[in-house]
Amino acid sequence: MSNDLQRKHRIEAAVHALIWVALFYIPVALSTGTEIGMREVATFFWSQLVFMAVIFYANYLLFVERYLYVRSKRWLFIALNIGLLVLLYGVKHLLFNLLHDGHGGGHHGPPVVFIWYSDFLVYLIPIAFAVAIRSGKRLTNFAVYRTEAENAKLQAELQTLKYQLQPHFFFNALNTVYSLIETDPDKARASIHSLSKLMRHLLAVSDKATIPLAEEIDFLNKYIALMRLRLSPGIRVVADLPAQAPDVRVAPLLFISLVENAFKHGIFAGQQGDLHFTLHATPGGEVLFIARNGMHAKPGTDLAASGIGLENLRKRLALLYPGRHELTIRAEQDRYEAVLRVQPEQAGT
Repeated sequence: MSNDLQRKHRIEAAVHALIWVALFYIPVALSTGTEIGMREVATFFWSQLVFMAVIFYANYLLFVERYLYVRSKRWLFIALNIGLLVLLYGVKHLLFNLLHDGHGGGHHGPPVVFIWYSDFLVYLIPIAFAVAIRSGKRLTNFAVYRTEAENAKLQAELQTLKYQLQPHFFFNALNTVYSLIETDPDKARASIHSLSKLMRHLLAVSDKATIPLAEEIDFLNKYIALMRLRLSPGIRVVADLPAQAPDVRVAPLLFISLVENAFKHGIFAGQQGDLHFTLHATPGGEVLFIARNGMHAKPGTDLAASGIGLENLRKRLALLYPGRHELTIRAEQDRYEAVLRVQPEQAGT
């Protein structure tokens, strides 16, 4: 049993004990200064409280959970409570006679039927409390289990998206290396070295939910440097990424899909072009990333929605930053722009 569960049980036991001590003290306090003696207090008040405690805990610990919530055993719940009430009434009658030296039966009091009826109503109170408390706990547990199941589902979805993104990124990077092997072996060797650094980063962050923004920026810089190796002189790449980032944390590989998309669709053989990447981060925590490039897509291609990377990014944002992100993509005739705003966590939270 975990320490938190043990602590919870100890607090619950202390609360129960405090309530019953208070209930047992009330008759004594009310009888002080009156003609009511301790025998009467024990007979009419304490005995009732003991019986109510027996009924309450029999239902709270046994009957409600085992029988009331099982459709085929609900009749047992009713039968056991009726049997318990009959047994306790017999004990109460015997105790009353013992406390009054066996002369309790000759007193003139209310009819027996009325006593049974009043006791029945009184003893329904602890049964109702036991059912109410157990039902409240059951609903709370259901809510906790549902939340845990939803969290587990979200984590599984995020893990699946992460596993989908990493091979996609790796294959794109390998294509860059492959294109340089025949045309420029020296650059190919340099790109393999750069790729190894990127893969080391992927392995390091594979099991992390968030990383410092500075690490993500460093990864983007290394990836852009790798992709520059295959570019012709007519392609200009501007990376306006801050050297000093605020102390915030973001999901790993959060911006790489937008960078990959820009290199994929913003470069065309034999043509000039510009790629521009900008990242701004405020001390308040908002991160703004912008990727701009020219349009060199094949006819009929919808750049605003195509590609595994962009679809993956949309799903990850919905899971990681619900209500705390905005992704806007503008695909015009000769210009493409992707703008991503996120409100990540502060590093200390």
